Amino acid sequence: MAMDNDALLKVEPDELAQSLLNRRRMLKESLPGVIRNLEAEEESLTPKLERQTKAHRQANERVAELKRIRDESQRDAGLVLVDVKSARENLMQSGGMVNLDPKWKKERLFEKLEALEHEIQTSALDHKSEGKMLDRRRKLLQENERWIEDRKESNEEMVDFIEKRREMSKFYKAADKAHMGMLAAVEKAQPLYEKKAVLSAELRDVKSQLDRAKELLSQSDKAIKHWERRLLEGYGDLGPGFPDLLKDMREVTDGGASSFARKSSSINTHNATKRSGGKEK
Repeated sequence: MAMDNDALLKVEPDELAQSLLNRRRMLKESLPGVIRNLEAEEESLTPKLERQTKAHRQANERVAELKRIRDESQRDAGLVLVDVKSARENLMQSGGMVNLDPKWKKERLFEKLEALEHEIQTSALDHKSEGKMLDRRRKLLQENERWIEDRKESNEEMVDFIEKRREMSKFYKAADKAHMGMLAAVEKAQPLYEKKAVLSAELRDVKSQLDRAKELLSQSDKAIKHWERRLLEGYGDLGPGFPDLLKDMREVTDGGASSFARKSSSINTHNATKRSGGKEK
């Protein structure tokens, strides 16, 4: 209950000391039960957090593995693309590409794939935009496979060229599959992380409360003895650890300023001096 200065000064020291002593005795009686409950809660939360941490770590490892497969597959596809272009140039120079479909030549498959691959590798894209680009690449590769089937039987000289294009498509498909799996793994990992964060915060709070409860219990006997001695021997200076508790009260009773008032006055004087640019004297 809030009290003004006059009412507070009327509270007898024995009354205040007895109240503090009662509180300390009550804490000593109740704290062991509180500590047991907190320890039980800690014991329950710890394995839950460990399981959640493990699940989240495994999910992240899965994301990293799929990302590795995607990146390696895209890199391998890019290397084969160089071979495919080289084989095409050789065929064109030797006349083996005479039957090249004008429509296909106009569509410039390889240039499109290279441009698309560069955009995927260098652009900061969200999942939706990245998915659209992967769809575009899949359509190009489907057209590539249809072209392969049309040309393979009619021109034996193009077999090596066709096989390299097929290998390139295989790597790109593996990259797409790994990428889609990675996106699914990322979505799975997110709620695992959120649950782990909640459990971690709960366990941290329980441990903090437990440490505080144990600290209070360890101080209980000393605090009880302190206030028992005060009730028996008074509130003046009783030696080390027992300073005069009534000094400030006597100063206020005699018309002096309280410690709070003295501190407030000092702060106000310091602030006023700073604002005026002067120096304290």
